[in-house]
Amino acid sequence: MEFPIHIPFVEALGFELVRLGAGEAEIAVDLRPDQLNSWSVAHGGLLMTLLDVALAHAARSRGEGVADMDRGVVTIEMKTSFMRPGEGRLVATGRLLERTTTMAFCEGSVHNEAGQLCAHATGSFKFLKALPTGRTLKPLRGPASD
Repeated sequence: MEFPIHIPFVEALGFELVRLGAGEAEIAVDLRPDQLNSWSVAHGGLLMTLLDVALAHAARSRGEGVADMDRGVVTIEMKTSFMRPGEGRLVATGRLLERTTTMAFCEGSVHNEAGQLCAHATGSFKFLKALPTGRTLKPLRGPASD
């Protein structure tokens, strides 16, 4: 299944959208050597990104196979706990816990091929109006951007 929106970073990581709809999203990745840490297991940043993408897609999911792609969603906060090293094919499942008109609250987990829990996360997401095609955001003004 293809991702409903083009996200170059997610595509570069090789993430695969397995399932989307009814308040859930499932995203998988087959680990590559460039995604490992010095212990030859999944880098924590990869697991956090996998969870972030799964939770964000769950936040936008509606009915079966339908997602709300008219609005953007941004991560407000996310807490991740790591239980065991990630190895082989990893699957993240994100679940929508609660949704308001402007926010979504989600949780998710990453399991290895043996079905063992590798990581768990909770996150809050804010809905935004999607930018029209071709429009770019202006850089922030201030000491950091001057």
